[in-house]
Amino acid sequence: MNNSRIEKRYRVSDGHHFRLKDYDPADTADFKSSDAAAERLQKDIEQMVELQDKLYAQDRWGLLLVFQALDAAGKDGAIKHVMSGVNPQGCEVHSFKQPSTEELNHTFLWRTMVAGPARGRISIFNRSHYEEVLVVRVHPELLAAERLPESLVTKHIWEERYEDIAAYERHLSRNGIVVRKFFLYLSKSEQKKRFLARLEDSEKNWKFSAADIRERDYWSDYMDAYEEMIKRTATPHAPWYVVPADHKWFSRLVVASVIVDTLSDLKLDYPKVSAAQQKELEAARRKLLGGKDGDRGKRD
Repeated sequence: MNNSRIEKRYRVSDGHHFRLKDYDPADTADFKSSDAAAERLQKDIEQMVELQDKLYAQDRWGLLLVFQALDAAGKDGAIKHVMSGVNPQGCEVHSFKQPSTEELNHTFLWRTMVAGPARGRISIFNRSHYEEVLVVRVHPELLAAERLPESLVTKHIWEERYEDIAAYERHLSRNGIVVRKFFLYLSKSEQKKRFLARLEDSEKNWKFSAADIRERDYWSDYMDAYEEMIKRTATPHAPWYVVPADHKWFSRLVVASVIVDTLSDLKLDYPKVSAAQQKELEAARRKLLGGKDGDRGKRD
């Protein structure tokens, strides 16, 4: 299966008829084992490294990658493994936790706006502005901490936030920032297995939080929130990818394939040197070839 086939299989660019139940968290497409996918993943990572170098050199486009998922779905691991070879100089990861006092004093989009990518760079959001229509929607009492005027907290607030997010992402795309969003879709049974593994392995205990267990009680509410989120915010310029996450090796392959396909579509290349710049380069070359290195004792 080539990149574009994987890209299309899990891509949602029009959410009107989207149903989460149409996707299988345990899906592995045509891959039967992790061994079959490992070679393909390595090739994608190598291609990504080359494409990122061109993205950085060209300095025209930016890329925003948004990762959303329930706990234990593998966001951290996917980011770590898929982006393992990229140049840190051109890539930043932002992990959005519970909002700080300063962040709550601004609009809900503020903290992600200031963390967006500059041209030539990749920004990765580990959780994002979508928390406002996920955890805050499942736990609407959290709205009180945002201190919105009471007249603005109406039954339309979620619809308004979907509109604001869609407008924000449209603004980014119109200014050369490409947006790709990943929902790592984990089954409830697989999450249970991963939580138990964290409890039983002393080296993984630090990953476990009692709050994670409490959130499992809201599983159906979260699934409804994710489905509505994708329905309302999937667009051609900022599509969602519903990534099967029960098999980490496959979810990483899907993410890598989407990124490679996205960067390839930008037709990236190294900047062309003008005729005047060519003359300057030739003059510099002649000077270097004809000069004498008489400053060996001096420090750089």
